Amino acid sequence: MPSEKHIKEAFSLIEDKSKLLGLTIGSHENVQPGTWLPRKAAQEPPKLSFAGANPTSTYLAVSLDIDAPFPSFDILGPILHWIQSDIKATSEGVLEFDAPFVANYIGPAPPPVSSPHRYTFFLFEQPADFDLTAYAPAGGKKLGNASRMRYDLDAWAEKIKLGPLVAFNYFTSN
Repeated sequence: MPSEKHIKEAFSLIEDKSKLLGLTIGSHENVQPGTWLPRKAAQEPPKLSFAGANPTSTYLAVSLDIDAPFPSFDILGPILHWIQSDIKATSEGVLEFDAPFVANYIGPAPPPVSSPHRYTFFLFEQPADFDLTAYAPAGGKKLGNASRMRYDLDAWAEKIKLGPLVAFNYFTSN
């Protein structure tokens, strides 16, 4: 499976509660790993926070559905759901950004008969020389579905020399 290295690392990271990425999704605050959310509640990008964030650092967030199209048959996965660069932390650990997305956020949309999918959120240190214009679609164009399927986060991370994974969280939905 593409992205296997980062997925394994991320799930081991949440054992350390200090590495938990804060997610507020719609009216659901302080989403804990594995929390089930209704699909309608997660159609807008989450608000992010991380208590361990350094206000002088810049971060990049990536979201993947690692169970597409079905958890028992994940041949299309992972599916890219979001990449946001140029994220800065406030002194309270709230993560903010005003840069264009690299990949626009799409909410959960598993097939109607599927069991819940895991929607993962990774927070990385962004490379100092990351060039948003080299990766973001021109004019804010949305990313098509074909570019999202079998997304290889491991290869992209290597290509852009992505910094270390610093926080992680996920929710489930169907």
